[in-house]
Amino acid sequence: MPPDGKLDGLNVLVLTTNYGTEQDELRRPVAVLRENGARVTVAAEKDEAVRTLVSDRRPGADVLPDTTLARATADGYDAVIVPGGTLNADRLRTDPDARRLVSAFAEAGRPVAAICHGPWLLVDSGLAEGRELTSYPSLRPDLENAGGTWRDREVVVDTSGHHPLITSRRPRDLDAFASAIVHVLADGT
Repeated sequence: MPPDGKLDGLNVLVLTTNYGTEQDELRRPVAVLRENGARVTVAAEKDEAVRTLVSDRRPGADVLPDTTLARATADGYDAVIVPGGTLNADRLRTDPDARRLVSAFAEAGRPVAAICHGPWLLVDSGLAEGRELTSYPSLRPDLENAGGTWRDREVVVDTSGHHPLITSRRPRDLDAFASAIVHVLADGT
């Protein structure tokens, strides 16, 4: 992991619903990015606390969002992150503002990162086609049907397209996921 301050001046947007986001998939990347100097903005559906879950069933910590998906834009941000949590991802994938945002980052050539069930948003935004990626294993058919090449690795960084794509499988892969995001941002690739 690069030293603290490596991401000074960079801004990262995190997309979430207000219920069902996997606690650690939201909190840990945010913490690592902030420790490395990035400014992180959490955008949720509503201006209400994000009620996270642990393992999709136990209540987790509440996280206060900074803005809403409807108000957020890709302007001024260097990357976007989509955490998982089955309930969160299933709802986020159908949210027009979430699709608009990840598409705007991709079109601008900026990194898009998604973990666990978060890559469902890539499917519904047309961002999986032709890309190598990973996810929670149950999403493999969805990603392959969307034209992606699924890999069973803790993190996959695909720089073959117009924008870097960083994907990861599950909460136990969070260290690799957060490290990959920091490295991609620090390297400017």
